[in-house]
Formats: sequence, C-alpha cells, structure tokens
Amino acid sequence: MRPRKHATAPEVILDIDRSDRTGLDEAVFCAGKSVDQIVHILQRVRTAGRSILLTRCSPEQIRQLPTSVRRDLDYDPVSGTGIYRGVRREKVRGTVAVVAAGTSDLPVSREASRTLLYYGVTVLEVTDVGVAGLWRLLDRIDDIRRADVVIAVAGMEGALPTVLGGLLESPIVAVPTSVGYGVAAGGTAALHAMLASCSSGMTVTNVDNGYGAACAAVRILRVARRTR
Repeated sequence: MRPRKHATAPEVILDIDRSDRTGLDEAVFCAGKSVDQIVHILQRVRTAGRSILLTRCSPEQIRQLPTSVRRDLDYDPVSGTGIYRGVRREKVRGTVAVVAAGTSDLPVSREASRTLLYYGVTVLEVTDVGVAGLWRLLDRIDDIRRADVVIAVAGMEGALPTVLGGLLESPIVAVPTSVGYGVAAGGTAALHAMLASCSSGMTVTNVDNGYGAACAAVRILRVARRTR
C-alpha cells in the first residue's frame, strides 16, 4: 500500500499590480488565514517594496506574528486592520466623513476610516449620532456637509443614511451593520431598509463592509479630481 501524500498548503498569489489597473491595492482578508500565511504575504509585499492593508485581523493573530514583522505594522484592534507601508504612495485628495449611528458600529466605521487613512484621505469621524437622538446629528451636520463624500454606518433599522440623504448634497455610501437583535437579523433589516431608501442616489454596501465603502469613496474622489 502506497503511503498517502499530505496535501501541500495552497500557494499565496498576490495581485501586486492591481493598483496599476484599478487604482486600489489588494487588501488581505485575514479571518481564516493562518499566521504563517499572513507572514508569508507580508514578506512577499516587503520584497516587492509595496504597501498592503490587512482587514479582519484578530489581536491573537497579531500577537503570534514575529517581532520583526509586527514592528512594521500599524495595527488597530478596534477595526482589526493592519497597515504595512512600503513605497510611499500618492495621497488621494479629498475629505470623507465617516458617520456612525452608535459606538457599537465603531468596528465597521473604523474599518472604513483606516482604509481611507491607508490611501491618504482626510477623514472626519463622527460617532454616536443615530436618529433616536436626532439633535446629536443636527449638531454635527455643518461639519459633515463640508465633506466630499459621506460614509454612513448604522445597524438596527438602518435609518441614518436615509436621513443624511435628505440633508446633504454629497455622495453617500451606506453601510448596514450586524448590530441589533431580534428581527434585525444580523444586519439584514438595515440592509433592506437602505436598499429600499427613499433618498435617491445612495450607494449601499454589504453588511459590515466598511472596507468596501471606503474603496467606493476613494473611487469617487479620484474621478471627481480628474474631471475638475
């Protein structure tokens, strides 16, 4: 009987040139990846002289990284994002307001803010301005109105982006979060509410996708600057 061969680990193939095609670097979704895979990815990025953004990276994964790798990472435990800087990239000009309904939405809103930081975008973070206390939002509306793009992050019934859509001219990227209980159904209620919003022209991402919202904002800013 022949000895059974052990399956080899799948090769990591990085899309190093993605930014040349799309203007957006590849990001590494770390949930489900082994520490060895993350180390291998970062070593490949370092060799290529590039930068990369890690998303959904747990504190435990970070703790297990070798010191030589960990010291080169700017890690934020709230969002689970890590920024590795290689060659300094050109900054994306513009301001994005990342507006979160509640502090429970911070992991998602901070993921958006950190992604924008990676691209050099100026970020205004506005937190805990959900519509249950509408005065809190109105107190900050003039600040939000100055932003070129607004990312609105909300769970529960997901009403915040619709309200902002009735007050602002800026493009709005709405992000439903999985915050809530019962019929909130892990963000499904907020997602459906945003998709069915009566505020026209609003872009909606998948549940908890702060990274995707930030990438949409970067695309908007780049095109806006090009057409001016």
